[in-house]
Amino acid sequence: MSDFKIEDILNELGVKAENSGTSTGQKNFGSGEVIESKSPVDGKLIAKVTTTTKEEYDEVIKTSQEAFKTWRMMPAPQRGEIVRQFGDKLREKKDALGKLVSYEMGKSLQEGWGEVQEMIDICDFAVGLSRQLYGLTMHSERPKHRMYEQWHPMGTVGIISAFNFPVAVWSWNTALAWACGDVCVWKPSEKTPITGVACQNIMAEVLKENNLPEGISCLINGGREIGEYMSNDGRIPLVSATGSTRMGREVGTAVAKRLGKSLLELGGNNAIIITENADLDATLVGAVFGAVGTAGQRCTSTRRLIIHESMYDEVKTKLKKAYSQLRIGDPLDMNNHVGPLIDTMAADMYEDAIKKAKEEGGTVLVEGGRLEGAGYESGCYVKPCIIEVESHYKIVCTETFAPILYIMKYKDLDEAIAIQNNVPQGLSSAIMTTNMRESERFLSAEGSDCGIANVNIGTSGAEIGGAFGGEKETGGGRESGSDAWKAYMRRQTNTINYSTEVPLAQGIKFDL
Repeated sequence: MSDFKIEDILNELGVKAENSGTSTGQKNFGSGEVIESKSPVDGKLIAKVTTTTKEEYDEVIKTSQEAFKTWRMMPAPQRGEIVRQFGDKLREKKDALGKLVSYEMGKSLQEGWGEVQEMIDICDFAVGLSRQLYGLTMHSERPKHRMYEQWHPMGTVGIISAFNFPVAVWSWNTALAWACGDVCVWKPSEKTPITGVACQNIMAEVLKENNLPEGISCLINGGREIGEYMSNDGRIPLVSATGSTRMGREVGTAVAKRLGKSLLELGGNNAIIITENADLDATLVGAVFGAVGTAGQRCTSTRRLIIHESMYDEVKTKLKKAYSQLRIGDPLDMNNHVGPLIDTMAADMYEDAIKKAKEEGGTVLVEGGRLEGAGYESGCYVKPCIIEVESHYKIVCTETFAPILYIMKYKDLDEAIAIQNNVPQGLSSAIMTTNMRESERFLSAEGSDCGIANVNIGTSGAEIGGAFGGEKETGGGRESGSDAWKAYMRRQTNTINYSTEVPLAQGIKFDL
């Protein structure tokens, strides 16, 4: 492993090796089962947390509700100031937190630091947002009446995050929710709980320094049952959940039954269309990073290349050459391109997907497989794999969270767009072309059906200024930039009568 001691990182972030997994800020507790967080980098134990019991969960929710009474009445710019201080703390802790993200999740160190930078960026965005929670004014049809709308905080926001972005997606939600006046209860992935403890510690410092209620930011740990508590809890008006489509269906159904609101960011099965007018040098960078970055464990990872038949053989040759240069190993060594999968179960799923693709008739262009031996003791390292397929194969329509890239041919752009859209997921998409008509067609209403559609960049990676999310089985939620803040607030329409009469709408007469 790279030359750093995990103990030093944990100390800097205030994380104990035997840590509780429940926190309401200054108070840490937990008496549930123990979760051991082991690094996929080398299989070693990082630290332990305890899961949250039902009784402890109820205490956390009550604490958050009490904190909401204070937090919602702070002027929004003052709430923004607290978020600004949190962002500054992240700047101070960026190196340590980025290393912990890399070691606990297995992504490259540059990506670990990049994820913390995303947290800083969304804090900056939320600070500005705190002075821009605008409503509208409308003209009333009644004389001497004024109409307008305003936005109010919702209450406790429940956040369920996934292992692949263990801290960034939480911050997308919390930074906006805090600016909007909500309080947050976070259940990080049970596969990456230590980064959750570290982030909670950082925010707890900010709240303590400002003499604010600890329940503004709360942490709970555990598996499926904790998510079920949140989904079925009428005290939580909004549940934001990131993860698999299967998980999202369960969360969305449970929240809908109690008429709550859910914000779902689920699976992706993202494609790049490579036209005969593509700049292949630029295309190769976007395609390869999209396919192997984070070992293919991004919801925006490139799963499919849809290549014009005239370019197909040339693209194949270039891909094989690029893949032959990939270095797989310790993600904290910045000479490596690809780190491990999150755990051995993920590696099993990777192998199973390759097997199914071959059984359906796929031809392997770049052979995959699990790596063994020195440096690969965790059993989580695999080779990025490329398989030639037909677009209708069942496995091609399934998201596999691993570095498997499926490639296929097309004849004309109509066919390419149809192939791209013919999967259940609808998160990210891209077209590589120097032809304006092709790019505009791809972005039109008859083009990509995804929430994200790019031209001449890959499917992977998103800036916080734009709303992030997708359609179909991706869940329809939107996080981060643009007007995604509205998901964290309730809209209220107000009518003010400043006359001495009470005229009714639509000219109705009601005389007493």
